[in-house]
Amino acid sequence: MIRSATLDDVPEIRTMIRELAAYERAEEQARATAEQLREALFGEHPAAFALIAEDDDTGGTVGYALWFPRFSTWTGTRGMHLEDLYVRPQARGSGHGKALLAALAATCRRSGYDRFEWWVLAWNTPTIDFYTSLGVELLDEWKVCRLSGEPLAELAAQAPRAGEPACDG
Repeated sequence: MIRSATLDDVPEIRTMIRELAAYERAEEQARATAEQLREALFGEHPAAFALIAEDDDTGGTVGYALWFPRFSTWTGTRGMHLEDLYVRPQARGSGHGKALLAALAATCRRSGYDRFEWWVLAWNTPTIDFYTSLGVELLDEWKVCRLSGEPLAELAAQAPRAGEPACDG
């Protein structure tokens, strides 16, 4: 069963985020607190949304998908960015990942989103194989750019002060 996450799911989502980070060999980078997740998912202005996959027999949580809207200047339309898709190892191969992706694709269609995009680690061959079996297009010509930590602070310090743009997102 796939359902929308509720406030009660936050502790389990946080646990699965850490499980995903461990699988991706980056557990130390998963620092989100339960309070941050509550605010991001259920605050006055949610930054993201989540779906929960439950085992049909036990009702236990076996996975989640966390996504947020994005915008394309090329199409002039919104799209969806999938931040996390995770199915616990014992539940893999049972259709939960595909069901989560199908539910997200249906959300895209209902919402008029033209694009549904996410990243996958280059070394994660089983996941890449799963995605390509669904018809996913891998965009090899694009590189992900990230600015964080001290380089982010250094660049921000160079910003002009007068006429700073307002941003509430």
